[in-house]
Amino acid sequence: MSSSQDKTLPATQRKLEQARKDGQVARSRDLSHLAVVGTGAVTLLLLAPTGFRHMREALAAALRFNAHDVAAPSQMLERLAHLAGLGLVACVVFAAIVVAAAIASTVAAGGWIATAKPITPDFSKLNPLSGLRNLLSKQQFANVAKLVVLSIVLAALGWLFVRSNIDAVVRLVLQPSPAALAMVADWMVAGMALVMLVLVAAAVVDVPLQGYFHRARLRMSHQEVKQEHKESDGNPHLKGRMRSAAREIAQRSSITAVPRADFILMNPTHYAVALRYDEASMNAPHVISKGADLLAMKIREVATEHRIPVVQSPVLARALYAHAELDRPIPAALYTAVAQILAYVYRLKAALRGEGPAPTEQPEPQVPPELDPHHLPATPDDGSTP
Repeated sequence: MSSSQDKTLPATQRKLEQARKDGQVARSRDLSHLAVVGTGAVTLLLLAPTGFRHMREALAAALRFNAHDVAAPSQMLERLAHLAGLGLVACVVFAAIVVAAAIASTVAAGGWIATAKPITPDFSKLNPLSGLRNLLSKQQFANVAKLVVLSIVLAALGWLFVRSNIDAVVRLVLQPSPAALAMVADWMVAGMALVMLVLVAAAVVDVPLQGYFHRARLRMSHQEVKQEHKESDGNPHLKGRMRSAAREIAQRSSITAVPRADFILMNPTHYAVALRYDEASMNAPHVISKGADLLAMKIREVATEHRIPVVQSPVLARALYAHAELDRPIPAALYTAVAQILAYVYRLKAALRGEGPAPTEQPEPQVPPELDPHHLPATPDDGSTP
């Protein structure tokens, strides 16, 4: 097994995707903290005046009594339930907004993943040695250092902010209640703004830092990369069996297409090509089946069983076998040669039906030499031989 020191290669795309399926993505807690605190602060800043106004009006109405109210004490419970309902609605709205912000920040950091793998019991995590190793990892040291720095910064800012405003806070007792409450609210907003600045700075540092640690945890060794490539390419023996099965399927489909052919070209035993031409739907003849050696003989047997003409034309059969694709038009360079054989076959079929004289002899189609796979180009005579 490769050690962590050997894992120097970056994770492949396949491993990254597998880790994502297992719920392992880069998550930033500081980004979530920023989203929760920031959204909560903005929500309070925007909704608090309206909420406090409604609560003040409801409290004033609940504390207003008359003779009828004094005679019916049950109304006290109704007023109390109304006040509690208003407070509960305000809390639910605030909690829903904050939870939505927390979920949105988590999805923004690592995307949405639907998996139960992270909460599935894993007894291997109970190993004390592995737990100790995780506590002493670079990521844990970085997280601890980040928390220490963040705590020091927050403490320093808090001390400076309180010291600079302590005189104004002390003088609040001399102010009327509405003015004092307004000054306290402004003071809290300013303090929260400083906290937000610190959280923004921490999130800016933490998001790429967590991405780096996530990629570092997924690093691979040379052996792991080779093993993954081997698994991606597949077992050679299995691939060989799959190719054999594919050839058998292709051969069976070639044999089943032979009865639809107009004629068969042979060479005379090594190659066989079945051609079909329909003037209504084809611009040129199509090769619907072809084979060599045993498959060629099988094509000939099926053609004989279905009384399909078999024409001996070695050069044209070799050229079609080498250059024509199944269920595709024949190459344009072979149009003339195939047309000659096709006309011969039509005359032969007409003669068999008694509709005309039999053709005297089979034509010899002209095939371009470069299309014949058995053609060897002539070597130029350089005059060195006597």
